[in-house]
Amino acid sequence: MDKTTLLRLPQVEQSCGLKKSTIYAQIKEGTFPRPVKLGARSVAWRSNEVDEWIQARPRTQ
Repeated sequence: MDKTTLLRLPQVEQSCGLKKSTIYAQIKEGTFPRPVKLGARSVAWRSNEVDEWIQARPRTQ
């Protein structure tokens, strides 16, 4: 069983190669995983959901 960790925004940006504004635009469009609330002003993403999103991207040649 894979252990799911929570990723903060800098880790998500590094993993997927997108910047904050693009990530939040895609969340609004429903094409990027939504974060989970950790507190009043903090969020994180489930690593397995981000990994699945990355794997679903088409490969370029």
